[in-house]
Amino acid sequence: MLKQKFLLALFIIGASLFFAACAKRGSITGGTKDTIAPYIIGSSPKNMSTNFTGKEIRIDFNEYIKIKDINKQLIISPPMKTQPSIIPTGSASKYIDIKIKDTLEPNTTYSFNFGQSITDNNEGNPYSQFKYIFSTGSYIDSLALGGRIKDAYTRETDNFVTVMLYEDNETFTDSTVYKERPRYVTNTLDSMVNFSLQNLKEGRYHLFALKDASNNYKYDPKSDKIAFIKQTITVPTDSTYTLKLFKQKGAFKSVKPTLATSNRLYLGYEGAYDKSVTATVTNAATKEQIKTLITNVADKDSVQIWLPREIKADSLNVQVTQRDTVRNFNVKFKELKASDSLTVDAVQKSGLHFRERFTLKTSTPLVSIDTTKITLVNKDSVAVPFKHVYDDFKQELIFDFQKDESQKYTFSLLPGAMTDFYGKQNDTLKYKLSTRTYADYGTIKLTLQNVKRFPLIIEFTDTKGKVYLTDYSEGKTEFFYENLEPNTYILRVIYDDNKNKEWDTGDYLKKVQPEEVLYYAREIKLPAYWDLEEVFIMKGD
Repeated sequence: MLKQKFLLALFIIGASLFFAACAKRGSITGGTKDTIAPYIIGSSPKNMSTNFTGKEIRIDFNEYIKIKDINKQLIISPPMKTQPSIIPTGSASKYIDIKIKDTLEPNTTYSFNFGQSITDNNEGNPYSQFKYIFSTGSYIDSLALGGRIKDAYTRETDNFVTVMLYEDNETFTDSTVYKERPRYVTNTLDSMVNFSLQNLKEGRYHLFALKDASNNYKYDPKSDKIAFIKQTITVPTDSTYTLKLFKQKGAFKSVKPTLATSNRLYLGYEGAYDKSVTATVTNAATKEQIKTLITNVADKDSVQIWLPREIKADSLNVQVTQRDTVRNFNVKFKELKASDSLTVDAVQKSGLHFRERFTLKTSTPLVSIDTTKITLVNKDSVAVPFKHVYDDFKQELIFDFQKDESQKYTFSLLPGAMTDFYGKQNDTLKYKLSTRTYADYGTIKLTLQNVKRFPLIIEFTDTKGKVYLTDYSEGKTEFFYENLEPNTYILRVIYDDNKNKEWDTGDYLKKVQPEEVLYYAREIKLPAYWDLEEVFIMKGD
């Protein structure tokens, strides 16, 4: 009896294992992943139709599709004043239905480029760059114009840049790009810097590109970057064009100041600020002029106007002047908490690199510095000579001195070394700084070849854009840079055509292109205790 039970148990276990193995071999795994994009099986009217007079288009696919990001991806050229309705949006369908709401122009070729918006329903495989084209005339325009987009200053180029052609006719003026939609349009979408305007008619055109923030095919200088070709373009052409996008600064324009504290006004502005800007503040009732100072607000298009601590006034008159432009504002005065305490912050907290200058930032602007109350000594208590400069606009006190390797320095500022706008003076301040060995740094010998003109601005930045080294050349082409921090550097050279030692953007109405910026082709990886020789052959566009 026990033997029979034992045999029965073995039979049941064996059968279970057999059926489990069979089940495993026959289990459903989902099959091969679908990687094939959907395709069109027909359309009404047919693609590339001529003498088009309808208001509705239907495009049929071999499988269920979805449309995504249609507002970004779909490019209609020429643009329509009233966008067509397109279904499906957000749901699966085997067709696309386009209902045209605009009045179509006669003898015109229209192109609907869907970009990457059409995908299959299950796996999201895109039907890339599908175009539906028709003409209201008797033929399809077939000419093309191509080129590339680049940023005028940075290495990286914006995505979704709109490229536009305006007809060169009697209605075109410099203001047309602000007011009217272009005749033809395309878009670089999300990963391209090259562009191609297609299905063009023979003729003469004006070529533009916009980083179009409001997506309305019109230039808004406050929000958009622009690029333009100064000369007219004749189509057909074998030429290709490089369009350099820049954000135009525009003329300085102040906005009404606001009272930040009882002793400080914020003055916002649009356009380009320079030190020709002055602000005169008077008591509105007595017309008495009030003593002020102007300093920068970091990373904002505004400055701060410092006022005395105690003002007896109901309102202030603020007159802002830049060269021949004068604007007057009235600011209601009210008692607020004042910000008049002098605090000092060191930019370098402990270590100091050989190419750095020790910098102190003050919370209030300084009016005097007494260097007899400032000492600098090394680790052997030997006095070290130093020079200083105060940047009143940035509120920075900068010290420069000869640094030795593996050295320790102590800056001491006695009370009264600094006096601010309110007569406040510093307490005793002490800062300890140390240097590394020369072996902790690297060296770069740089040679520039094929320089077209001078002067030049040479800059080494890190990969995030922070500037580590700036140099200026009025004829020199060989440079030797010692004691550079180990880092990955980006090298750019700027043709400083107006000789103001900074990069200048363009101006569309004045037909001024931005100053030319060239980037070294590769990143420069500098290890510690390493000497590099780099030759930059400067090839322009």
